[in-house]
Amino acid sequence: MQTVAVLSLKGGVGKTTIVLGLASAALRRGARTLVVDLDPQCNATATLDPDDTDATLADVLETPRPAVLRDAIAHSGWGDEVDVLVGSETLELLNDQDPDPRRLEKLSRALLELGPLLDDGQLPYQLVLLDCPPSLGRLTRSALMAAHGALLVTEPTLFAVSGAQRAFEAVEKAREEHNPNLSPLGVVVNRVRPQSYEHQYRIAELREHFGRLVMPVALPDRLAVQQAQGACLPIHQWGTPGAREVSLALNLLLARVLRTSGRGRHRTESWPDSDLDAEVDESDGDSDMNVVAEN
Repeated sequence: MQTVAVLSLKGGVGKTTIVLGLASAALRRGARTLVVDLDPQCNATATLDPDDTDATLADVLETPRPAVLRDAIAHSGWGDEVDVLVGSETLELLNDQDPDPRRLEKLSRALLELGPLLDDGQLPYQLVLLDCPPSLGRLTRSALMAAHGALLVTEPTLFAVSGAQRAFEAVEKAREEHNPNLSPLGVVVNRVRPQSYEHQYRIAELREHFGRLVMPVALPDRLAVQQAQGACLPIHQWGTPGAREVSLALNLLLARVLRTSGRGRHRTESWPDSDLDAEVDESDGDSDMNVVAEN
């Protein structure tokens, strides 16, 4: 099981869009995925449209026992291979800015129960995506303590680039203080318009700050993303040219994330090397960032 925290310290950059897109790409592969909705806005939960639950993530963070965890997880409306640890607006009450370190461990403790929690015959989760709020309180810090890797999301705008830098510093601090196994997986640039000189300037600025951590494939700005989310459907099932363009970029992004997070760790049979390398190699033909274009 690979656990990835997806974060930004600036709101509105499409962080939840990336979480949902990666879940959609994993669903396409047939890989069982759990989305943990740590953002009190609960946008991931709303789009994934799970069944009603007797508990939420807020309850899990207060009482990380197996019975509570079981009551807070539901199958999504996307199918049985994508589950949701459902969010709640009451999470905001738990997002204190100077939390007791013992409280930061509760999410990690809960996620350790995922394996024993599964019923006989159920496949284990192969990917856990932690959708963090755009702030550095208890919720994001808990995610960084629980994750194997952190994916930073930004837009090619001035303030978003600044937010990515602060998020990177938070990841480094979490690794030094709490989680030595945490690694930055990369910076993904969302909502790119290739013809925008401002966007190209900010992408160059990101490369100057982060070097090879900037993902070589960016996500284009397409209306299909909002349309699919509004319909509570995976982007891979939306079927328009714009959706296919975004889906291809997400396939490459997922392959890159999994290959990066697998370095130095045992790779399970769930993510064959040949499959990952084939998709990553598609995006590595040019050293410059590419926005995947529809032919």
